[in-house]
Amino acid sequence: MELKADYLVTTTAQLRDVIAEPPEVLRLKVFTTLVDDAVEFLQESPLVFLCTQDAQGTMDVSPKGDAPGFVEIADDSTLVIPDRPGNKLAFGFTNLIESSQISLIFVRPGMKETLRINGTAQITRDPAILERHAVNGKPALLCTVVTVKECFFHCGKALIRSKLWQPDSWAEERRVSFGRQFAKLTGGDEAAAKQIDTAIADDYKNNLY
Repeated sequence: MELKADYLVTTTAQLRDVIAEPPEVLRLKVFTTLVDDAVEFLQESPLVFLCTQDAQGTMDVSPKGDAPGFVEIADDSTLVIPDRPGNKLAFGFTNLIESSQISLIFVRPGMKETLRINGTAQITRDPAILERHAVNGKPALLCTVVTVKECFFHCGKALIRSKLWQPDSWAEERRVSFGRQFAKLTGGDEAAAKQIDTAIADDYKNNLY
């Protein structure tokens, strides 16, 4: 798609022509530590979207989910996020090795607001920490230790517009067929695609931890 240069927003002044400067009082909602409301939200959140970037600034966003409160609140400026078996691509971890910057968005079913946290992170394989996050007798594979620099709640308009927590607005459930994708790339047939999808379904059931 070709964009018309005259309409590109390339300066802060152009941006503020469309979106006015926020009232100064709104800047007060950005905290440097985990306030009580944030702690309560984290204790009830089963899902976080984790954004990282490599040394060149290429970004990646990955969901991390588990039972509500799975992210440990070590103190008022430190979070510990356990990692479980996944697709082994490890884009987020390779990014953190190159750049410690991290941004998080936590969601809690039934709440319109989201919790945003920005900071820096390190990866640990400390057995004591991994064991602390064991589930079904299986320790976490790794843990991401986040130092909080900014913490604030985002208003609920996006979730209101999306109707995310309204089941009557949801489309019929369906799944992505990784089997069809791999078969297309490798020249496989429908039987090969079905075999892959069956293996992934089994992985979902038996390899969550």
